Amino acid sequence: MPVTAAHIEIPEAELVERFVRAAGPGGQNVNKVSTAVELRFDVAGSPSLPEPVRERLLARRDRRVTGEGVLVINAQRFRTQERNREDARERLAAFIEAGLHAPKPRIATRPSRGARERRLGEKRQRSTIKRGRSPQNWD
Repeated sequence: MPVTAAHIEIPEAELVERFVRAAGPGGQNVNKVSTAVELRFDVAGSPSLPEPVRERLLARRDRRVTGEGVLVINAQRFRTQERNREDARERLAAFIEAGLHAPKPRIATRPSRGARERRLGEKRQRSTIKRGRSPQNWD
């Protein structure tokens, strides 16, 4: 089943899944069954992603994205392989969803005259307080 995020659909062929043993508690089950899922998706080389979305996703400073532009998602929250697969796919969809919306450009503003005066007044006040602490003023 392909992963869908908003209007973008990623075919099964672009996803690489590897099943590994999960870490942490779980008794015998954790030692015998490979339930954790490592999902890999090549963000940089995917034909399914529109160019602006790809650029935004690669520009994000996400530690899950490798230097080659491959997103690696490790899912081991659940005890079953199937639930971990679903979890990994949901997280992939959320990651792609985050790249859909272009950030609003910041409009540079200048501080008002009153704000500037208040800031300088507070600096003067702080300076006076600190000057009063020095031993040279103790007679």
